[in-house]
Amino acid sequence: MQRDVLILDPEEALVTHLAEDGGARWQFHHVRDLEAALQRQQRQPCRVGIVVLRDTHSTPASGLPRLTTTAVSEWIAVVAPQALDDPQLRPCIVQHFHDFHTLPADSTRLLMTLGHAYGKALVHARMHEGSGHETRFGMVGQSKVMQALYEQLDKVIKVDVPVLLSGESGTGKELVARAIHRYSARAGGPFVAMNCAAVPGNLIQSELFGHEKGAFTGAQRRSIGNIEASTKGVLFLDEIGDLSLDLQTNLLRFLQDMTIVRVGGTEPIAVDTRVVAASHVDLSAAIAAGRFRADLFYRLDVVHLHVPPLRERRDDIRELAKAVFYNNIAMKSPRLAGFSEAAFLAMESYHWPGNVRDLINRVRRAMIMCDGTHIAPADLGLGTRQSPIPRAMTLEGARTEFDREMILRCLRQNDANVSSSARQLGVSRGTLYRLMARLGIDSNGHPDPSVN
Repeated sequence: MQRDVLILDPEEALVTHLAEDGGARWQFHHVRDLEAALQRQQRQPCRVGIVVLRDTHSTPASGLPRLTTTAVSEWIAVVAPQALDDPQLRPCIVQHFHDFHTLPADSTRLLMTLGHAYGKALVHARMHEGSGHETRFGMVGQSKVMQALYEQLDKVIKVDVPVLLSGESGTGKELVARAIHRYSARAGGPFVAMNCAAVPGNLIQSELFGHEKGAFTGAQRRSIGNIEASTKGVLFLDEIGDLSLDLQTNLLRFLQDMTIVRVGGTEPIAVDTRVVAASHVDLSAAIAAGRFRADLFYRLDVVHLHVPPLRERRDDIRELAKAVFYNNIAMKSPRLAGFSEAAFLAMESYHWPGNVRDLINRVRRAMIMCDGTHIAPADLGLGTRQSPIPRAMTLEGARTEFDREMILRCLRQNDANVSSSARQLGVSRGTLYRLMARLGIDSNGHPDPSVN
């Protein structure tokens, strides 16, 4: 059985040698920079990876923990001898890498180290599965709403039809989409994820359908789009409500006959893929407002799953926090043992406007910054002086007021920088702009008093 390895290297020489010596046992995936590696791990995580550090300029040591703490994985550094003189790199290798080799690398020895690292990653994964944190479909949670979701997934994975996921930002819709892929008959095929809100409008047609050489200025070679790349697997279209109407028409045509035509091409190409779409906005309201096609909605909404917000599954918060802690164990200081009871109580009483993504970010930040033996509420940014929700206010009104205050506070902390604020809140920039518009917050981070 081939085992996947991600190799981050600005050059191709090492991956070529490794493929020649270990191609029967390993499948090597080569990327040239850190951002590409992060995207690859988010889309299709590998158990093991190699980072080639020919110098400390192209891949600075300060950025490596972002990669080495993703998923259940083990990493090997292949380092130029002179790079070891970097005082930042040495502790990074000790803390974040399974082992290291120096250039020029010995392929036989490196492949042996890869085997050891892969075995360790498997043991790590199985320990996690037996730790009581992971329940079903790779998701943590025993609450009633999650049990209901698991029951629905049991049925969904047995059929090969489109699925529409609804739920607020940060609830884990992509995790549900990955479960549909991983536990279905398409598990052997690719899982391709695309955030429709994150791709510029002038590029999204090419990203979806691909393009032929010369199709437009700068198209120097043929490019395979995300739809075609997902053949035999699953295509996950996140924030599908942000697609323009003309692209909705093209997507509908694809769903009707399962063929595409690349930009600049004329020949139809048959594609065998399962589409899972997601939106945090109410698509029915978008249809009524003329922003979303009703016929596309009905094509996608063959099966509809709702992913619950974290405030509706408070019984899961302790186990979720423990699972995040365990998955990021390499980030913590040696003296940090876990959470205080006060931290658990603070998390269980918090409103979580950013949902599970917010919880993950807060726990990871606390693991890095905590100076004590146990994480306290203050380490999570959840002080004891949280403003109570007015009793006379409706739940929806309370949530709106809380969201407005949270976004305003975050914008003030980041000098009205929307990109930085979106990262801190754990949402996309497009999502934050939509929330600001709905809540009456201008681009300078000031509230509009006319919006209640």
